[in-house]
Amino acid sequence: MIIYLNGQFIEEKEASLSPFDHGFLYGIGVFETFRLYEGRPFLIEWHLERLERAAKDLQIKHRITKEELTDMVDNLLRLNHIEDGNARVRLNISAGVSTKGFTAQTYENPTVLCFVNPLNPENLPVQKEGKVLTIRRNTPEGQYRLKSHHYLNNMYAKQELGNDPRYEGIFLTEDCAVAEGIISNIFWSKGKCIYTPSLDTGILDGVTRRFVIEKMEKLGAEVKTGRFRLESLLTADEAWMTNSVLEIVPFSKIEEAAFPGVSGEMTAFLQELYTNDRLG
Repeated sequence: MIIYLNGQFIEEKEASLSPFDHGFLYGIGVFETFRLYEGRPFLIEWHLERLERAAKDLQIKHRITKEELTDMVDNLLRLNHIEDGNARVRLNISAGVSTKGFTAQTYENPTVLCFVNPLNPENLPVQKEGKVLTIRRNTPEGQYRLKSHHYLNNMYAKQELGNDPRYEGIFLTEDCAVAEGIISNIFWSKGKCIYTPSLDTGILDGVTRRFVIEKMEKLGAEVKTGRFRLESLLTADEAWMTNSVLEIVPFSKIEEAAFPGVSGEMTAFLQELYTNDRLG
């Protein structure tokens, strides 16, 4: 695989990271994962906005423009011979090398890494079953959760759930409010109202989550964000998860509660909105 590392396109086996990179030593780094459709990213401005905001919070001085990123992924697609342009992209900004140790500082020379993996849409799940995790969603290190290298809570959750792609683990907070999935944000509907946990539950401010909220509010739908008990989710009419690679995936079941899955009208409507915007 050819990857991008600090301005160069190189074979992954030739890539090296310093042991003094503070992304490795202290977990100071941020990333974005998104999908390419025939070579085109979707909602990329929102991904870059979130990345820049997170880097600023961690005092990492680096900004990638849409044009720079587009050129980067175009080259990666070409060099890795992904001719149909369907791929998953991981863009990573690590704090970089520092000799100052664990001190408050600004990182002027971060490590920038990007790679792409081929993606066959036919292999992606069309629906999932939800499993409520026993491990709780930890509180974010700052005011809000960043998409950062600090991923241990999610790793513990993945160990609990296992690797079967049919399932998604669902976090609750310490006070038993619904939070989010291991790799997703969670939504559900009851009647004409849509519900999703608020950011103060410690969840990630997901890009596809933002798409659903903004689109539905513009259409005049009632969207409630807040701290909701598990019963609210389990007694919903429909439930679904959002993720920038998987898009909008309905639940057919969460624990013993059954949902419409691929037959759900709300999920089908949202999927159509998403596809139309992406193609438009």
